[in-house]
Amino acid sequence: MGQPGYFRTFAKYASLNVMGMIGLSCYILADTFFVSQGMGTDGLAALNLAIPIYSFIHGSGLMIGMGGGTKYSIRQSQKDSDAANQTFTHALLLAAVFAAAFVLAGIFLPGKIAALFGAQGAVFEMSQTYLRVILLFAPAFLLNNVLLCFVRNDGAPQLAMAGMIGGSLSNVVLDWVFIFPCGWGIFGAAFATGLAPMISMAILSPHWLRRKNGFRPVACRVSARMCGGILSSGVPSLVTEVSSGVVIIVFNSILMDLAGNTGVAAYGVIANLSLVVIAVYTGIAQGIQPIISSSHGRGEAKAVSAILRYAVITMLAFSVVIYAGILFGAPQIAAVFNSEGDPQLQQIAEAGLRLYFTACPFAGFNVVISMYFTSTERPIPAHVISLLRGFLIIVPMAFLLSHLIGLTGTWCAFPATEALVAIIGLVLAGAAPARGPSSHGDRPPLVIS
Repeated sequence: MGQPGYFRTFAKYASLNVMGMIGLSCYILADTFFVSQGMGTDGLAALNLAIPIYSFIHGSGLMIGMGGGTKYSIRQSQKDSDAANQTFTHALLLAAVFAAAFVLAGIFLPGKIAALFGAQGAVFEMSQTYLRVILLFAPAFLLNNVLLCFVRNDGAPQLAMAGMIGGSLSNVVLDWVFIFPCGWGIFGAAFATGLAPMISMAILSPHWLRRKNGFRPVACRVSARMCGGILSSGVPSLVTEVSSGVVIIVFNSILMDLAGNTGVAAYGVIANLSLVVIAVYTGIAQGIQPIISSSHGRGEAKAVSAILRYAVITMLAFSVVIYAGILFGAPQIAAVFNSEGDPQLQQIAEAGLRLYFTACPFAGFNVVISMYFTSTERPIPAHVISLLRGFLIIVPMAFLLSHLIGLTGTWCAFPATEALVAIIGLVLAGAAPARGPSSHGDRPPLVIS
């Protein structure tokens, strides 16, 4: 495949996945908009306090789906159908185990989780309701993410995109129906979000009904090694999502002390927009994963390098457009979610938007380079990048800068962290150049276990 062929393949997969991920991120953005209109500042604060649990569920599904999808794509490129089907079977098993844990938490722990996240008073009741419903729908979220990743790696990116967008559009419609005509409040928002993955899976069903699927569950002995391999390959995807939840929890705690519920509500605007922005970068990363994994499996180092280059250039172009829109449109963005016209919320949100999203190009690079390492079966540098940006740097950075310069420091913690991790990512990429499985050189050919 020549350079034009590389670009066409990249453009097809990346564009479809960016659109799909933007649609998927609208699950929560739609909730934010309708909750802000129907329940005001308290509703917005309650939703923002509960959102991290969605990040944990979604991240767990992506960890299993992306890890399993990567292994599946490599096995298929090597014509090993038995191992590919076993990979899918183990992914379903892992999804079931995680789903059971989340459902149990939804039954027994929603109040304790809401309190742990800092909810109080009327905000506590709304957060607890949202958490309970989302946790009970965890099996649908997890299975949908697994199926989306495998369908995409099975040569049907258009169908995967349709599933993601269809589920999100249904969420938007059902949000309005349940919150306003039905008057179900925060429960309606959570219920609409929980139904969305079920609609997405219905859209994916023709892949099996028309017998176009190259994967299926098979009877096999459970392999701890295979489960570990799937989880290890998918950890960066988990950390990317979970880090959003961790950042929200940390920032909520800091902002509650600095500016009370109004500060938390203002951050709700920023955090939810951040989910959409990160979804763009995740879409690019997920788009390149099947191509890089299959090219790596065939030992085509030139194709891997070309696809990575296209991904970084595309990410930078998106970053410029996104930040320009936020820089000049901050007042309008904040006003959309400020239904009560609270001047303090408006002021805090505008300043935060302009500072927080200076992280765009750095965050985008970190998401893409982490997926590159994952797709070429080098989980260690991917784990390093993900853990640094998700936990090890962002948390102390947020506390340090907020202590030194208050609200301004809080907003600057995210870009400072992403910039530092991007430098580390460049060093890791330079220290570990890609080699295909059939390469011969200083390092022996990669053996795929």
